[in-house]
Amino acid sequence: MVYPRVRATEAGGRVVDDPSEEAIHDLLADLNLRHRFVIVERCDLEPVGQHYIQAYRNDDGSFQVEYREGSADQHYEAYFPPQPEIIGPGHLAKTMSDWAQGRHGWREALPWAPKAMA
Repeated sequence: MVYPRVRATEAGGRVVDDPSEEAIHDLLADLNLRHRFVIVERCDLEPVGQHYIQAYRNDDGSFQVEYREGSADQHYEAYFPPQPEIIGPGHLAKTMSDWAQGRHGWREALPWAPKAMA
């Protein structure tokens, strides 16, 4: 059995294995006030379930974005402001896709800060 390296899941339950940048863009563009989040997980890294990047759509159209690299002290967040409809979530989709594929530059794409521990 072949397992995906990356899996994207949106709030409505749709799952996309090994999503392209275009697929991540479409998942983000489809978010609304009922289906607010997309999680992109690296399935090939340990511990399982602890390597992900996710975006949550706020009421104003902005996104709260987080990524985690295995442990609570490696959990970061950033704010992505609302974009004009003509621009859409392209920059965010590229950032999430670059993270998923392990490409350089995604860390510099958003102003990441350590996630406050609850």
